[in-house]
Amino acid sequence: MNHYVVALIVIILIAMSALCSGLNIALMSLHLPDLRRKAKLGNRAAKRVLPLRQNVNLTLASILITNVAVVSATPLILHDATNGWIAGIMSTLLIVIFGEILPQAWFSRHALAMTSLFVPMLRLMVVASYVVAKPLQLLLDKVLGHETPLLQSRHELGMMIGEHADGDSELDEDEVEIMQGALQLSEKRVRDIMTPIRRTYWLMPDEKITSARIDEIKTHNRSRIPIFNRELTKCYGLLLMKDLVGDDFDDQEYIIEDLPLHSCQIVGSMMALDTLFRKFISSGTHLIPVEKDDKIVGIVTIEDLIEEIVGHEIEDEADRLRSKQRVRAAG
Repeated sequence: MNHYVVALIVIILIAMSALCSGLNIALMSLHLPDLRRKAKLGNRAAKRVLPLRQNVNLTLASILITNVAVVSATPLILHDATNGWIAGIMSTLLIVIFGEILPQAWFSRHALAMTSLFVPMLRLMVVASYVVAKPLQLLLDKVLGHETPLLQSRHELGMMIGEHADGDSELDEDEVEIMQGALQLSEKRVRDIMTPIRRTYWLMPDEKITSARIDEIKTHNRSRIPIFNRELTKCYGLLLMKDLVGDDFDDQEYIIEDLPLHSCQIVGSMMALDTLFRKFISSGTHLIPVEKDDKIVGIVTIEDLIEEIVGHEIEDEADRLRSKQRVRAAG
């Protein structure tokens, strides 16, 4: 056989071996859930590859059968132009370097793009080897069963999201921080974010609301006042300051228990924050008393929960005013 013809055939065989080797590692490196998500988001490459990846045992068998056939044919072709030892050495070096190492290194870094590019070749391999590949697929499906989805733990998801802050990602630092904070909600407890009772402004139901009391409430900058008994074992509800806007406290005094109080639920100090989040949604209130051993030990607000998620303290106008006053007093 003409040496040029032999060289051309060997090049074609090595190229086929490289294609099979690269597609093998690329296809297996594509996770099925990732492909499904990308396909739903409109990624054209993922849509092309998804059917072949879903039927992975048939596709894999076709690739390997084609690769074995090509690798087996290479030394036979070289044998006609050289002796057996040289043919064996040449075919081994050519296949290892150009048919295995280089294509696998390249395809593994561009798995989706390269697999999508050679989808027609993959389909051709499936058709050409179907008689042998189909029984192998049925055997593998029977023995191995369906592919188990790979799910990440909460900590793994947090690390994956954190990696987006340093790389070329659509997510900015604030978005990353919020998602990481949300993932940690189930690991933190109400006691970690509540305001202790010693720092809580609260009143008893038999106390009077006078103009002096209103001034005191303004000083504490409270829009919601929890009403507890003296023993801190019962919550009568919340007094909303907006409900008192139309009342005249200069000429008249009011007993708190005679004023409209809004009911509220009580949560335990060991409740997880994700459960607390649902509790805020269902209760329709922004402040919830916290109890431990049947005694109220503090309060937690929806602002406390949001601050824990975003990872920053939220300052309102009154907070900024108090900060300025402290700065002036220190100066």
